[in-house]
Amino acid sequence: MWPNISAAPFLLTGFRGLETAHLWISIPFFAVYFSVLLGNGTLLYLIKDDHNLHEPMYYFLAMLASTDLMVTLTTMPTVMGVLWVNYRKINHGACFLQAYFIHSLSIVESGILLAMAYDRCIAIRNPLRYTSILTSTRVVKLGVGVFLRGFISIMPVIVRLFSFSYCHSHTLSHAFCLHQEVMKLACADITFNRLYPVILVSLTVFLDCLMILISYILILKTVMGIASGEDRTKAFNTCISHVCCVLIFYVTVIGLSFVHRFGKNVPQVVHIIMSYVYFLFPPLMNPIIYSIKTKQIQYGIRRLLFKQT
Repeated sequence: MWPNISAAPFLLTGFRGLETAHLWISIPFFAVYFSVLLGNGTLLYLIKDDHNLHEPMYYFLAMLASTDLMVTLTTMPTVMGVLWVNYRKINHGACFLQAYFIHSLSIVESGILLAMAYDRCIAIRNPLRYTSILTSTRVVKLGVGVFLRGFISIMPVIVRLFSFSYCHSHTLSHAFCLHQEVMKLACADITFNRLYPVILVSLTVFLDCLMILISYILILKTVMGIASGEDRTKAFNTCISHVCCVLIFYVTVIGLSFVHRFGKNVPQVVHIIMSYVYFLFPPLMNPIIYSIKTKQIQYGIRRLLFKQT
């Protein structure tokens, strides 16, 4: 018989073996978190404030920035709590809720990147019908559909976590809760919780990635048929920011998946670092990429800074 510790709170873990350096480690983490909040918050403000940015492309960008903000605000409290004051306890309900938002927002972000690829495909292949196809109503429907898919699809495995007894252990290896870690602590049949996420990822994230690839094949075919080299360059430039964000997101997803699946002999610190890269690098880089590559965003930032001075 397993000892019944089901009611005991879970214990989060920072960087094992580096506990004495947690305060120093917290400095770059706080800097990254602050940069994510500032960058994505600025994008949202600019898109809301500047009527020139009230277009489908920027509405989807606002959804991406909102998702990145939610991911950051979901993980930041527990991570900084562990690093700053070594507060490791988290009750079951809060842990499951955090895992729910972390995993659902990953699916949401994948869906938004697909919607942005669809937007670029329409803009380049049917420029004259762009505004008639991607109306405000259709953009809202796409956004609602993407968010509903993410928040509903992950719910079955999270709901099951509430019915399990937890008697193997109550220590997690990260400073935040992940479904794949929590389920392993249960003394129950977790077959469904093992198989469902694999099927879900195959039908959402990998399928999204495939659809994005097809979209860019169609875009490339259209662009290569444009006679003017200058027009081809302009068409490609409208896609560069999105392509960079797609590569960053899916490379980190694939990297993290490989480490979890095939990295049994890899040091635990590599698993932990890859998890943080996955949750922090895309939200940090997305606003930077769009600020560098999008003239309308650059103009908005200059106008905002000039207005503040």
